[in-house]
Amino acid sequence: MSLSKKNTAWGIRILISFLFLLSAVAKLYPSPYFAISTFEVKQLYPMGFSEGFAPYFSRILIGIEFALGLLILQKNFLRSIVIPGTILLLAVFTTHLTIVTIQDGGNSGNCGCFGSLLPMTPVQAIAKNVVAMILLVWLFIIMPKTNERKDNFWVLTSVTFAMILMLFMLAPIQPPASNFTVSAPEETSADTIQSTTVDTTKVVPAIAKDSIKKAVTDEVVAKPVVNEPEKHKSGYAQYFSNIDKGRKTLCFFVPGCDHCRQAAKELTELRKTNKNFPEISIIFMNEEADLIPDFFKEAGAEYPYKIIEVIPFWKVLGSGKDTPGVKYLWNGNEYKYYFGITDNKFNPVDYQKLINKPFSELKK
Repeated sequence: MSLSKKNTAWGIRILISFLFLLSAVAKLYPSPYFAISTFEVKQLYPMGFSEGFAPYFSRILIGIEFALGLLILQKNFLRSIVIPGTILLLAVFTTHLTIVTIQDGGNSGNCGCFGSLLPMTPVQAIAKNVVAMILLVWLFIIMPKTNERKDNFWVLTSVTFAMILMLFMLAPIQPPASNFTVSAPEETSADTIQSTTVDTTKVVPAIAKDSIKKAVTDEVVAKPVVNEPEKHKSGYAQYFSNIDKGRKTLCFFVPGCDHCRQAAKELTELRKTNKNFPEISIIFMNEEADLIPDFFKEAGAEYPYKIIEVIPFWKVLGSGKDTPGVKYLWNGNEYKYYFGITDNKFNPVDYQKLINKPFSELKK
């Protein structure tokens, strides 16, 4: 092999190694269990993977990415197994992304190739994979067969199993959570509730039965004007027992999420200017739960909350939704759902107008 081809080959190998290692590391950001669980819910579940199989597949897949990123830099079975295997994996990813692009448009959302560290649309990911496959084909062509060793197959198996084992150790599979919740303290700036006391010392005079009958038969009682929606089960009563009574603001936050903290601050500011502001309750993801006190400090107030595990949280949030999530509920009926940080993100001005509207002007 000439010096120029050798340098080209090493350049391709280093570049492919970097891409695969970056892809694997990014899928563990900001923390392994959180990132992998999010990858399962947002990427694997929509593909049809079951809840039982997805945790194993995700860890094995990321482990293989780590292994290929390392094995592309060594000589053992490089041309016969490693390069073809890498091309095959990229081809599978590209096929899936192509199907997603055709079905859903593909030029929006995050494909998950680099996790949440480097969001990438399916179209961008396809372009990246095609370039990588072309480079690998080029590498396969310029790499001479004599430069490959075929006597240490154990190197491939050892590195691959070691990387997969590392993933299971970094993010152990957890059993399904069954209503894992933690109650919160009372709000630091609780709403004032006016109570009516009854004077039991006064005796109300008895009314004759005949008089009552006459009043009932003679008086025409007008039907009251309905000024609130009929009661409906929102599905969140397991977290907050009174969530379906009256007007509520239900939030879905991650304790360490800056966007969630900003939304909480905006809600607190709105609440200060409106005595009848819909009661705020929060469902937190169990990711960096120790930051909840700091979250409330930044928000400017404390609110009742529950904590649920990562995967149940994504399910409760809703398919295709992202944090921060804010819902306006009235008697369990949902009238608005803000989510994510793009087109549907929480808008305090819009929310202020919404909660001031009477029932007759609201549309579900």
